[in-house]
Amino acid sequence: MNCFTLLSLMLVLVQPWPCSSSTQTRSAQKTDESFRAVGRVKRGWVWEPLFVTEEQNLTVPLYVGQLKSDLEKQEGDLKYILTGEGAGSTFTINEKNGKIYVTKKLDREEKPFHILRAQALNRSTDLPVEPESEFVIKVRDINDHEPQFLDGPYVATVPEMSPEGTSVTQVTATDGDDPSGLSARLLYNLIQGQPYFSVEPKTGVIRMASQMDRETKDQYLVIIQAKDMVGQAGAFSATATVTINLSDINDNPPKFQQGLYYMSVSEEAPVGTTVGKISAEDSDIGENAAMNYSIEGDSSDCFDIITDNETQEGIVLLKKKVDYESKRRYSVQVKVVNRYIDDRFLEEGPFEDKTIVKINVEDADEPPVFTLEHYVMEIAEGDVSGSVVGVVTARDPDNDDSPVRYSIVHGMHLKRLFSINEHNGTIIATKPLDRELASWHNITVTATETRNPEKISEANVYIQVLDVNDHAPEFPKYYETFVCENAVSGQLVQSISAVDQDDSAEGHHFCFSLAENVTNNSSFTVKDNQDNTAGIFTAKSGFSRQEQFSFYLPILIVDNGTPALTSTNTLTVTVCDCDTEVNIFYCRYGAFMYAMGLSTEALVAVLAGILILLVFILAILAIRQQRKKSPFSEKMEEFRENIVRYDDEGGGEEDTEAFDISALRSHTVLRTHRARKKVTTEIHSLYRQSLQVGPDSAIFRQFIAEKLEEANADPSVPPYDSLQTYAFEGTGSMAGSLSSLGSNLSDREQSYDFLTDWGPHFKHLASMYTCHRSVRD
Repeated sequence: MNCFTLLSLMLVLVQPWPCSSSTQTRSAQKTDESFRAVGRVKRGWVWEPLFVTEEQNLTVPLYVGQLKSDLEKQEGDLKYILTGEGAGSTFTINEKNGKIYVTKKLDREEKPFHILRAQALNRSTDLPVEPESEFVIKVRDINDHEPQFLDGPYVATVPEMSPEGTSVTQVTATDGDDPSGLSARLLYNLIQGQPYFSVEPKTGVIRMASQMDRETKDQYLVIIQAKDMVGQAGAFSATATVTINLSDINDNPPKFQQGLYYMSVSEEAPVGTTVGKISAEDSDIGENAAMNYSIEGDSSDCFDIITDNETQEGIVLLKKKVDYESKRRYSVQVKVVNRYIDDRFLEEGPFEDKTIVKINVEDADEPPVFTLEHYVMEIAEGDVSGSVVGVVTARDPDNDDSPVRYSIVHGMHLKRLFSINEHNGTIIATKPLDRELASWHNITVTATETRNPEKISEANVYIQVLDVNDHAPEFPKYYETFVCENAVSGQLVQSISAVDQDDSAEGHHFCFSLAENVTNNSSFTVKDNQDNTAGIFTAKSGFSRQEQFSFYLPILIVDNGTPALTSTNTLTVTVCDCDTEVNIFYCRYGAFMYAMGLSTEALVAVLAGILILLVFILAILAIRQQRKKSPFSEKMEEFRENIVRYDDEGGGEEDTEAFDISALRSHTVLRTHRARKKVTTEIHSLYRQSLQVGPDSAIFRQFIAEKLEEANADPSVPPYDSLQTYAFEGTGSMAGSLSSLGSNLSDREQSYDFLTDWGPHFKHLASMYTCHRSVRD
């Protein structure tokens, strides 16, 4: 053991008792208090503090200390007994002299102290001479644990160009030894990372030691060492690697790689065509490298530039069509600036750059160009065929100035209305136009180069048909006008208005008046309201339907067109049998009756006669319906519970299960089942007949007998007055099929007389077939 280790052990002896956890601390405090409390009691126990160094490999028991009672006169008078934690196994005591020994290796990290109890007995009587007392044996710590780093691996990020002393991150290590001693006291130092980083020895905080540029190096690996025993010789140590990444800041401006760029664009290129791309470089990354491009100067009228946010390229676009014959070369100044600027670096210079883009216009064979994008022309309605509407003009913009040919497209009906001179572009109306049918006509005119017919251009021509006052005003609707017999003079009978199909630039204005030939003799007057409406008023008091049922007023309506047009519209005023207020429904009814020449009483009489006639006809029909009787009513009454109709198509002669035969049984039979009668006698005649029509075969007779026996024994077969037909063809039969479907005999040639031999149960069936045959005969 060297001097340093000896010094450490001596320091441990004089230190207060440590605890590795809160529970151990509370236990130690409780033990120390008990120890001090026992010490205050006047008793005869004498001992010194007891310690055992941990991690000792013992081959023989190791002396720890001695307990002694002052009541012992001489050695061997008392007997010492040891109880408590580990007594007899980990710790033993010499019962004669009270010396305590440890027999096992102890670990302070597992248990820092042991609580034992001692008792002194009289050796001769085994009676206690001292009260039982507790004491503590503490486990002395040694440096046997290495430091361990927590929360690894360590990764930290710090902005580039951060000032010296900026905190980056913190590393933390622990030691399992006694934290109150030197063994668990850690010291941090930097193994790798100078001169960019430093670490605080006691806290493990890593700080920036100098400013660093991400564009030079963006990641550093720093190695931190933690030593226990405050870094003294013989201490244990551990290391941790910290990855430190430098995040980007916008400290670099964008730069064009060229001071001059060359591009070209065809004069035929449409607006929006990509002319070319340019790019600037920025050493920063992410949004710090985002850029915005712009065009400065007059060239911004013809060209534009946008930014591709993915590649950070500037895309030059055609903003306006260019013309080779007008201008063949453009010089465009482009500027690029950072989208996000850090104010801390503005003093280092502007974060922008400029360059020049030379754009050449390429010549192309262009189609003709109209002098206007669209044309608006006018023509008066009714103009004769061949009237000139207007002229369109186009020219070849190329140097050769090719001749142009004109034509009208889009719509055969427009070609029937207009034509164009293919040489000079004069548009002519081919027939008179009517504004009331169509006030505007839209046509498309094409101009084609005669030397290159593929070069075609179009222009829209809008032709307005000017209005001519050729329609007189008229009533907008039919006026249903009534006047009461008791109407007084000056009473308003009807308000009227007018419409005109013509179009007036100043707006329509109509004048209303009565025709001159009836003005003096009329019973009504017209008052013009000067707002395109007029009122019809009575000119006298009292009217009589017997004297005059209707009045026909000729109303003159004059418009304000050039020349003015006049129309005469007749207003019919009907006299109504009312007081002074007109009831439209009542007056319509009265007018209808008056026109029919019927009074109300006569109409009621006519309606009553029609009603009586309808009742009489219905009664006759009901009586005839009741007298009708079906000739088969009695038979249908007898059969209706036994005959069931099926609309399903059967599966052929061999299909014996196409329907539920139990449905043929009546409810009475199902409820009161009776034992089947012997029907062998009634069936014999049918059986004999089957022998006549079929081959005289034993197999066939056996088949019929089996079916007969099954019918007698089966309670769910059809009722007794039913016929079961079996189609059977014996093996090797010369007669062929027994089915009637293939028979050459007609219904008239077949005889059903044998049905009468089947007995009373089949009399209804026999009568039906006999009756059926008689009717056919």
